[in-house]
Amino acid sequence: MERYVALLGSINVGGNRLLMADLRHALEREEFEDVETVVASGNVLFRHEERPSHGLADKFAYVLRDRFDIDSFAAVRTRDELAAAIDGNPFHGVGEDNLVHTLFLERQPSAQQFADLIDTYAGRGPEKLAPGTCALHVDYMTGVGTSKLTGAFIERKLGSRATARNMRSLKRILAKMDGATMDAETMDQAD
Repeated sequence: MERYVALLGSINVGGNRLLMADLRHALEREEFEDVETVVASGNVLFRHEERPSHGLADKFAYVLRDRFDIDSFAAVRTRDELAAAIDGNPFHGVGEDNLVHTLFLERQPSAQQFADLIDTYAGRGPEKLAPGTCALHVDYMTGVGTSKLTGAFIERKLGSRATARNMRSLKRILAKMDGATMDAETMDQAD
């Protein structure tokens, strides 16, 4: 069975409260195996019979809607797809891991949508942006909390819902997928 990660959007924000134990239980009833959450809420590792990531994303959305009345989406990636998202981020290794993000998108925007986003945002802030495969890579440079580059703006310009993770979190998730364990001190430093 293939190992996957589901990066959930809008969980435990904006009223979408969900206990991870309840989510694990619901997923196990839907034939997801070895379900565990990692790093923080909204990151779920699991095994499932091999199938396209978008099919599993649809299955996750169904469980969230049917069992918890939450309209959200999950960016589902295999271990190799997650590693490619890290390696494909042009700001990884250049910017600070807590400021460099990959926004995983529900669908692939057109090249024109990416160009419009970058052009419209030009001059509004110091952030650096680069398109990816079902992803947008961002170096927030001076911090996410003070940035004018909001998730709502990105989603509106790209016509796709998004869920963001910084490089620290993504590396921890990848390490967990590879079977590595982290001690409490290392985990605290990654947050």
